[in-house]
Amino acid sequence: MSTGLVLPRDLPAADVLPFARRADALGATSLWVIEDLGFRGGFAQAAAVLAVTERVHVGLGIAPAAARNPVFTAMEAATLAEQFPGRFTLGLGHGVPGWMRQVGAWGRSPLTSFGEHVEAVRRLLHGETVTLQGDYVHLDGVRLDSPPATPPLVVAGVRGPKSLALAGRVADGTLLAEPVTPEYARAAREQIGTGPEHRLIGYELAAVDADPARARDAVRPGLVWVGTADAAAHVAPSAYADELQALRDRTPDAEEFTRALPDEWVDDLTLAGTAERVRARIGELRAAGLDEVVLFPTGDDRLAALDTLAEVFER
Repeated sequence: MSTGLVLPRDLPAADVLPFARRADALGATSLWVIEDLGFRGGFAQAAAVLAVTERVHVGLGIAPAAARNPVFTAMEAATLAEQFPGRFTLGLGHGVPGWMRQVGAWGRSPLTSFGEHVEAVRRLLHGETVTLQGDYVHLDGVRLDSPPATPPLVVAGVRGPKSLALAGRVADGTLLAEPVTPEYARAAREQIGTGPEHRLIGYELAAVDADPARARDAVRPGLVWVGTADAAAHVAPSAYADELQALRDRTPDAEEFTRALPDEWVDDLTLAGTAERVRARIGELRAAGLDEVVLFPTGDDRLAALDTLAEVFER
């Protein structure tokens, strides 16, 4: 059981390494870097963070699988696993469809492409010589010259039922984007369809404050995409899913939509409130099947937010 942190994609460059060092010192068990189009590269961030920290486990959550040849993905991951044994996890996903179309990497069958990439990367990281003539991946007798002694876990950053089922077949774990409710965690476990050895990780928008209203205000902007098609799988298991969609349909302005979300929905979709409330919610998520809860700091000053979130880390 562990509680980690997300390194926000839009941190000023000067704050990235201080954020990592602070997360390490405060007791976060993991730190996840993000690779989103136009921001910072995932492997470079992971290498920098690993180099300036001593204990925290670093995850890449996530890299779009089809954006790179799987051999070169495996080479990057193997390098980090060799240099920092046991401290790196590789997350791969489909990528955001619009972004992937922008860079010409969205194929006719993203599911097939993703499965082939994950299979190839995992086999290479485990020292196999790989020949694979798939629809998207074409390898002919390729191997890593120095595969890591301890291969990093490869987790799938996916959300829909078909992708979750595929993750259960080809990956070591699954990373769920925010928001993750207990109902969604249980549904994901069922759709993944494997045993407890498959690691389930969930991102959660988080704000700790003695005043619950201030905490909710801090996380509301991060819920701007809830109610869109991309978030449908996240809210579908919730009792208020139809009401939330109706609210989004009649409130097309995203900022107005987040302001209109009832407090009880915000409480369900985030980890916001007192430290006691957040710790209790983490317990509920673990009981629902999450092995790792990863806190996404919110607010204008994410470095300052670390000090408040530290109250919920396990030491």
